[in-house]
Amino acid sequence: MFKHLKAVSGDPLLALIMAHKQDTNPKKIDLGVGVYKDDNGHTPILNTVKKAEAILLEQEDSKSYLGIYGATEFEAIIKDLILGEGNPLIPSGRVRSTQTPGGTGALKVAADFISANLKGARLWVSDPTWGNHKSIFDSAGVEVKNYPYYDPATNGLRFDDMMATLEAEVKEGDVLLLHACCHNPTGIDLQFDHWKVLTDFVNKRGVLALVDAAYQGFGDGLDEDLAGLRYMAANVQDMLIANSFSKNFGIYRERCGGLSVVAASADEANAAFSIIGQAIRANYSMPPAHGAAVVYTIMSNPELKAEWVLEVAAMRDRINGLREKLVAKLAASGASKDFSFIKDQRGMFSYSGLTLEQVRTLRSEYAIYIADTGRMSIAGVSDNNIDYLCESIAKVVG
Repeated sequence: MFKHLKAVSGDPLLALIMAHKQDTNPKKIDLGVGVYKDDNGHTPILNTVKKAEAILLEQEDSKSYLGIYGATEFEAIIKDLILGEGNPLIPSGRVRSTQTPGGTGALKVAADFISANLKGARLWVSDPTWGNHKSIFDSAGVEVKNYPYYDPATNGLRFDDMMATLEAEVKEGDVLLLHACCHNPTGIDLQFDHWKVLTDFVNKRGVLALVDAAYQGFGDGLDEDLAGLRYMAANVQDMLIANSFSKNFGIYRERCGGLSVVAASADEANAAFSIIGQAIRANYSMPPAHGAAVVYTIMSNPELKAEWVLEVAAMRDRINGLREKLVAKLAASGASKDFSFIKDQRGMFSYSGLTLEQVRTLRSEYAIYIADTGRMSIAGVSDNNIDYLCESIAKVVG
């Protein structure tokens, strides 16, 4: 039955991580992995997560299924974190939220929902975007199209070109995917004024916005990072929001995320939510419990929540501080290229502006592992390797 099958190439980033693991150079640096790391190159468990798990160990009394939508009490946590506590949308009944297995699970459910119920809808994603976006929607039979985003000439945002393409090519009923903050892979974010323009466009053209909020808290703050998303949610009739708890709670392997639907009325929200439930049932049936229980325990305990806010701030400040150090040390190293744009980017990733040839030279001669696109994980930089990294980049770029 399988004789006709041919192996396919795996995810290039996963291959990059594996190549780093197999490299015997003691100076090797992994700037491909997409998880937060501390200065020792370790992905730590947050103190608040440890405390919540201790509470759960003592209090948890069942391992029964949660149900299709996950823990009932978790819906309010998702809404409050994404939309902000006290947001008038929440009591209106126009928003329904479900727990999912990570942000990826949320996107997969959204893809299945769009495929089955918005016939002919095309998904528009930024060029570039997270590599798995296309795979997820392709697997659901949704056509994926690109709009301009990154400008290699300026290492900035091509917003005028982006809007020109959307105005010219997007049809009524299409879906527009936007990154809420900390754009993956470029680190270049939409500004608040951009969100206003996009909100007007969505309303005028009759487009459904799907916002991917994977890195809340890693840019400028838990509320600041979602200011654009919240503006759009308040000013459109319909919207989908996929969010991840993997990064800001550091619970990557626990697979905890959420999918929220915003509709014109409570009745429409409930109808869409019931159909989303069907997609969940046919996909993974029910989500895992542990990650959501940890998040709920933290967010429902005022002391733990306050401590968690500080922990997120510490991770954010470390990454933003590393950006500042990188720019300063690259300039001091004598590199001919101006890397000052790195400090203006946000989140764990940066489009470094390095060429494919430069990236491959860094890999082969210096054991520095950066994606072929030049995208590097800032969290992989540390006080222990930053001097070697900057000296190596300076040698490669001249």
